[in-house]
This record gives sequence, C-alpha cells and structure tokens, in this order.
Amino acid sequence: MPPPNVVDPWLAGRRFGIVIDAGSSGSRLQIYSWKDPRLVNINLSDPLAHTLPKVDKGTRNGEEWVSKVEPGISSFADKPETVSTHLAPLLNHARDTVPPSLHAETPLFLLATAGMRLLTPEQQAKLLLETCLFLRHHSNFRIEGASEAGPCGTSVRIITGEEEGLFGWIAVNYLMDGFTGSSADRTTYGFLDMGGASTQIAFEPAKQHQGDGKNLVDVRLRLLGGEEIHHKVFVTTWLGYGTNQARERYVGKAITEFEATRTSTASKAKDSDVVPDPCLPKDLMLTESPVHTGPATPHAQKKHTLRGTGSFEQCMKQTAPLLNNTAPCPDTPCLMNGVHVPPIDFSVSHFIGVSEYWYSSDHVFGLGGPYDFVQYERAASRFCSREWNNIVHEHEQSRKQQPPSGDGEVTSPDGQVVAVGKWGKDVELSRLEMQCFKAAWVANVLHDGIGMPRIVDPGGNGTTHGDDVAAQAARKGLGRPTFQSVNTVGDIAISWTLGKMVLEASKEVPARSKATRPLVDPVDDAPNADSPLKPIRPFFNIDAFEDRISQHLPSSLHRDTLGFSPLLFLIYTTFVVFAVLLGYRLRRQVRTPCLRFIGRFRRSDAQQAYSMEEGKYVAGYGEVPASPSSKWFNPLRYALSASSGRVTPTRSQSMPNDLAQSLAISVSSTIYNNPMIISRTPSPSPTQLDSSISLNSLNRLSGNVRSRNASSMNLAGLATQHD
Repeated sequence: MPPPNVVDPWLAGRRFGIVIDAGSSGSRLQIYSWKDPRLVNINLSDPLAHTLPKVDKGTRNGEEWVSKVEPGISSFADKPETVSTHLAPLLNHARDTVPPSLHAETPLFLLATAGMRLLTPEQQAKLLLETCLFLRHHSNFRIEGASEAGPCGTSVRIITGEEEGLFGWIAVNYLMDGFTGSSADRTTYGFLDMGGASTQIAFEPAKQHQGDGKNLVDVRLRLLGGEEIHHKVFVTTWLGYGTNQARERYVGKAITEFEATRTSTASKAKDSDVVPDPCLPKDLMLTESPVHTGPATPHAQKKHTLRGTGSFEQCMKQTAPLLNNTAPCPDTPCLMNGVHVPPIDFSVSHFIGVSEYWYSSDHVFGLGGPYDFVQYERAASRFCSREWNNIVHEHEQSRKQQPPSGDGEVTSPDGQVVAVGKWGKDVELSRLEMQCFKAAWVANVLHDGIGMPRIVDPGGNGTTHGDDVAAQAARKGLGRPTFQSVNTVGDIAISWTLGKMVLEASKEVPARSKATRPLVDPVDDAPNADSPLKPIRPFFNIDAFEDRISQHLPSSLHRDTLGFSPLLFLIYTTFVVFAVLLGYRLRRQVRTPCLRFIGRFRRSDAQQAYSMEEGKYVAGYGEVPASPSSKWFNPLRYALSASSGRVTPTRSQSMPNDLAQSLAISVSSTIYNNPMIISRTPSPSPTQLDSSISLNSLNRLSGNVRSRNASSMNLAGLATQHD
C-alpha cells in the first residue's frame, strides 16, 4: 500500500512514530500516528485539554501498520554483521508506509526484550552496534546520536522487564481512560503481564503507602492543555515466574520428589521412570528432563516420562511452593520470592492482565474479560479431568469447522454447560497440552502470589455467569471488577509499544512555562540509585556480571537476600584497601612535596640565604635522598612535586632564578653592611674565594643580575685582584 500523499486530509498535521519490538521469537514493527499537538489550539475549559494526544494506528485502513519477521534478533549473536538481513524487510516496510517527507521527523526505536537480555554483554554490544549502524545508514528516520545509553542513544537499546511493565501500565491507563479527567477524579489501573520467562506488576500505590518513594518511579505525562501530570508507580518483575520457566521448575521438582520415593523393588519395574503429573490432562504422556534443579542421583538427571492424572486441585497444590513465598524479606512487605511490593488495597485497586492472563482465560475456556475465580476454577477442573484422546479429537473437529475463537465453554440460559472444547483455529495442541498447568499457575500467581482475594459466590458454582461478574463485584463492594484479562481495547492491542508511543506523543505537547523540564523516559528520569529502573548498559553491565557470579553462590549471599550488591561492596572494599596501601608506600614521597608547599609560607628569603651560606639543606631546593624503592615511584613523585608548583632539582639542575637573585641581593647587602670586608687587603682566604665563586655563580644563574650596591662590585674586584 503506497503512503498517503500531501493532499490527503487524514495526513494533514499528522505525526508518526515507529517501534520495533525485538523479542526472543521474532521482531515486530509497529507504526503509530497522532495529530501534532503543537498545531492544536485548545481552550483550557475544553474537556480535550484534560486528555492525552490520541495515538492511533499508523495507517488509516488495513493492518499494514504491523509487520513481523522471524526468528528473534538474539539469534544473530554469533554473526552480528548479518543482522541487516533480519532488519531490512522491516525497514523497507516502514519506508513504504510513512510518507517520505516525514521520515526525518519520525522517531524510530528498536527496543529489545527478553532474548537479548540472555546474551553476554559483549554479544549485546556488538548486536546493538551493528543494528544502530544499519538503521542509521539505510534510512532517514530520526535516530538519536551516541550517548552513554549506546551508539544510537536510547533509540536502539535493551529494555528491562521493569520498563516493559511501566510502558504497559501507561498503555493500559491510556486505553482505559485512567489519565482522563481532573486530578481529583483520576483513578489508575494496575497492570499485570506474564510471558514465558517472567511476570511483571505495575501499579500506583495509595498515597499513604508511597512512603519516601525510593522504590517508585515518577511517570510524567503532559495533557493537551499543557498540564503535567505525575504518578508514582511501583513496578517490579519476577524472572523465572513466566509460564514456561515455571513449568521447567515444576518438572525438576516433580522428578526430584519422585526419585526420593523410589524403592529398590520399584526401580526394577517397567514403568519406574513414569512420573504422575496432575497438571496434564488424563493419560497425556510427555517426556521431559529436569532443568532448574540439581537432582541428588545421576538417574534423576535423565529424561522421565510424565503421565497426566488430570487434577486441577492437586496441580494448584503442587505448583504453589514454586511461588517461594517463604523467601527472606529484607524490605517488608514482600510478595513472591521475597520481592518488596507496597501493600495493595484490592477494594480500590483494579488490575488489567495481558498476555498469558488473557490466553489462559480466553483461548480455551472462553472466559476472557472480567474474572471470577469460581467460574474459572470450574472450567479448569473440567478441562484437566478430560481424557487426552478426547481432547485431540475435539481439537481436530474444531479446526475443520473453524468456529469463532474464544467459545471454549457454551452454557444454556439456565447456566448448564452444553458444550466444551469448541476452540478456534488459533489454538494449537501445544496450548492444550500445557493449558491445565498454565491455568493453575496463573491462578496461583493471582491469589497466593499477588494476594488477590477469591470472590466466592454463596449460591454455588452454578449461579455464576461471565456476563454477571461486573454486577457481582459491585454487589460485593468491589466496584469495578478487581481483575480482568484484556487483549485489545477497541481495535488497539494492549502492548508496551503503545505505552512508549503515548509517552513520545506527550513529549510534543507544548509546556505552559518555558522553565518546565522536558519530558523524558522514566528510566532517564530516575531520581536515585534505589530506583527499580536499572538501564541495561551492555558496554559495562555489572548487573549481568553479578547475576552470572550469583549462580555459584549460596542464596544467603545474593543481592536480594543481603539488601545490597555484594559485588559492588567487594569492589569498593578492594579500592579502599589498595588506596590505603599505596598511600602508606608513598608516605615519604608524598610528605616531601607537602613540606615544600608548607615551607614556602614559613621561610623568609633571608633565612634561606643564611642556610645556603652555612651549607645547610633547604627543604624544597636540595636533592632528596632516594629510597630503595623510589625508582618505582619516580613518575608519581614527579607529578606530586609538579602539583605543588616546583620540580625538585637534581645535581645537574640549576637553582631557580628567583632564588639566585634573592641570594645575590642578600649576600651583597651583608657585605655592604660590613666595612671590614671592603678594607681588607691581604690575600683572600679560601672562605673568601668560595664566597666570590658562589656569588659569581649566583649572578650567572640569575641572568647576570646587577646589584645597585657598590659593595658587590668591590667584592668582585677584590676577587679579580687576587686571581
């Protein structure tokens, strides 16, 4: 589809933004657009003045605003120079979609997520550099210059799980009108996101729970009227708590426990390696290996066959310990794995769940939207207890008929189930295999992990219906549904990329005052080192290095347990010890320039001359005896001496001119004031000759300084006669 032309009214005053979500399985390019807020003249009394710029798709019709390529960008870690073949189709699509005249002012972002985080810092740095060079040299889109964030600044970088959660929180509240209205009426939604590797939470704590705000992120946005709104948002992520990695941990735990109960007799049985698994549908057989555990016996490290027993209740019980709710909590209160989370008042806080929260509820059970645990548990129990062969047959029939997606459970008007398992064409067998486990894991995270209360209907399971959940929640005093799973709002998918573009559009709104700070990404606006947003800097990523070391340390020495970074503590301690030892070794060399510096203000010129005349050493101008180890510290001693304003002369060096001139005048004055020296006619003694020689030397050093005192000439003449 060709880009719009200049006479297209839809294009008038329109701005564009491009985000490439570089994930682990593929890279998805999304093009957004919005009306230029600088061209909109809005009265402050207009309701639009209290809204954010409206961010839409980057195309007026069709789905050309999205393009995806596979595999993920992280797969090019070993050959980063070939990443251009991966990015070229996406860049070509963006060039063809955005009008050429607007390329230079259209920001382009490539933000990498989970796949890139798993690479080493060296691999990350090389991939980011090659990506930056390709995007910059093969397009005219707006890309930042080099900075500490990377070769293309914040335009090409790796974002953390916390940043994903924060951008998702912005997207949810933008679509759900959480930022609309006056400041007194605004109530934001919490955001929950679960993927295969991790899960995130982002929400705005109640005012009384915001404390000193050290663990909160200040999100600043600008409404169309120029008003700047601030929200203190808590965001955190749990690595290993996504559905796929939770499953791997569960399998390791199940095999380890099974091996611990084996007997010598059972070990000879034919089915001795078959592990019963309540999280699989009945009689489903899967062969898996333990990954996240260290089994006690070599045999336990081998592959085992898991046979489904189909019990959702037992699956809930066996997966609950994986939440690790008994972990130490250095900063109370804590949720899963000892991670600090401010108190959540679910009577006023309402959450939106995306990704796995939506897929586990809607794709098989057809229960996406307002969440009711009773109805959810009933659907999950019925599915888990089904025979696997029956599920496979039902899946084949569903693919042939291709019914609408999302009607996994059909009920009659009186609440009786009349059909189960009518799945759409997008539901794969792999989803059905893991559906029982994922449904149990999602429910455990919601209730036992995050602490969301279960709404129990006193009328029993048969009286709850998905359409009535919102009304039930209102009757139970919860107002809006406490939790609802959502995939899209209108025709816009909830994605962290949308939140990033909402922030970019908000930056373009003119501020009411020129003194107002420019809007920036929250990660670049972190007020202190305790902020949960830690930008990934692959060129020196101490966090990645520490995570690698922590795998070989006991849990009591991990950063989460200690409350501080043991690696940074070790680095600082080593630096201090080294500085103390170096200072002790250089104490004499450092003492000398310090004494020189102090002596400049305490000694007069006359005292220096008298000391020189008596043959005594003058600190600062004589030769310093070298210590046995001085040859190792000569460069440092020279630098320290130079910093005090003087360089220590050696035997082959001359005295400074100012000292020579001062001594010449001082000695001349002494002779002039002693008439006995002038009237003496006998041959000069050795002492007098030495004085004459010294004076001549001083005159040469001082540039032949001529004294106004006649006594100096008489002394010179006297020395000449005796020659």
